[in-house]
Amino acid sequence: MPRVPIGTILLLIVSLLIYFGVAQRVLDRLRLSDKAALGAIAALIIGGFINIPLPGGPSIEASLNVGGGIVPLFLSGYLLTKTTNIERLRAAAGIIATATAIYLAGLFLEAEPEAMAIDPLYLYPLVGGVIAYLIGRSRRGAFIAATMGILLFDIVSYLRIMLLGIPGSVLIGGGGAFDAIIVAGILAVVLAEFIGETRERLQGGPTERGKAPALLKRLRPLSPKQQKEGDQNE
Repeated sequence: MPRVPIGTILLLIVSLLIYFGVAQRVLDRLRLSDKAALGAIAALIIGGFINIPLPGGPSIEASLNVGGGIVPLFLSGYLLTKTTNIERLRAAAGIIATATAIYLAGLFLEAEPEAMAIDPLYLYPLVGGVIAYLIGRSRRGAFIAATMGILLFDIVSYLRIMLLGIPGSVLIGGGGAFDAIIVAGILAVVLAEFIGETRERLQGGPTERGKAPALLKRLRPLSPKQQKEGDQNE
């Protein structure tokens, strides 16, 4: 019985959360509608079964996975159009930082494989997701940094193999990379949502909806600086 990729399982879980309206707040912050989000998830899953051949070599077989390579690229490109200039700078820095962190994690795995307490398959997206959030900060910036950072690492690995003529096969955005991209993207957004919500509450942020009038009296109004920070953290 073939193994169902963890990335696909997570996408199905997220689609259920969207269908039942649980993820509406996150989608609003990402500037995505329910239909757009479900369409993107469907494209990721279906595209995960489609590979496009790439130039290889005498002993190199290379291809690009549509679900893990092309779809995240277009989705991140769309989200970039919804970001501010500072978010774009953070996302760009996050992409480079995420790819670098994964590269360094790979060096550690090669040097100290016996020191690993978790499967390397999960280390890359965990490292990528955390670094992407720390640099990207906002929901959109964190998602872009996480997914594009891992994809950048995959592309650089492909170019390295081509330049050095290392025999083998390369699947950009596919296999373990597909799972890593999905896990890292979801983790980065979850961290941004959880920490962003916590910060808003600590700052007396926008928590008025559904609250009793007696509780609202205790909320402190946001200063213009805090309101600007809240917009950038969406």
